[in-house]
Amino acid sequence: MIELSHITRIFNKGKDNEVKALQDVSLQINDGEFVTVIGANGSGKSTLLNIIQGADIPTAGTVKINGSDVTPLPEYKRSKWVARVFQNPSNGSAPDLSILDNFRLAALRAGKRKLVVGVNAAFKKRVQETIAPLKMGLEHKMNQPIGSLSGGQRQALTLLMSTMDASDIILMDEPTAALDPRSSQVVLDLADTLNKETRKTTVLITHNLKDAHQYGNRLIVISEGRIIRDLPEAEKKQLALQDMYLLFA
Repeated sequence: MIELSHITRIFNKGKDNEVKALQDVSLQINDGEFVTVIGANGSGKSTLLNIIQGADIPTAGTVKINGSDVTPLPEYKRSKWVARVFQNPSNGSAPDLSILDNFRLAALRAGKRKLVVGVNAAFKKRVQETIAPLKMGLEHKMNQPIGSLSGGQRQALTLLMSTMDASDIILMDEPTAALDPRSSQVVLDLADTLNKETRKTTVLITHNLKDAHQYGNRLIVISEGRIIRDLPEAEKKQLALQDMYLLFA
């Protein structure tokens, strides 16, 4: 569970270029939810994810994950709970390392540092079985550098890497912004499947209103650093696609 209580984030406080990215935001995201977040540029969406991940620290307020106050903890200390898929497919993986080695790093990322995950036959088989359902043939290219793959392939693999550790939360910051429509659908369908199968809490930021309408069981709208709409599954299902555009009015 993610609990944000009265989160405020101010950049350049007290200066002429002061920006109130988040203003007194309180939010609870339950285990296993798939929450889609929409809002205009500069509304505070990415700052919200940064606060959850620990890439940024709030000016005021508290952050709890699974009941623990993690407000002062930096990103690397929250990695046992949180995995993130970035907008740029080049982030989230080591481009010069093979697919297999990237999965090994993912398995180590949130584990106990004393644990050694070797690239043995059993681990290789596990990775192959994990990525085979993508039907991209990548299970036969385990030694290929991940940086040589297409953006859609890398995003899909980054998502699957989040299943290799014990993290409970997947944060997706416009993961399809740099992808073609077909690759975008593959990645988002995968996110939806993983959410249903693993029950990992998923938070998706997107500017694509069609995707926001199709994916997720809860919809949050952010404007000027505040949550202005929070629609649970029953209300979200009642929305027609054209209604999504009215949420920005």
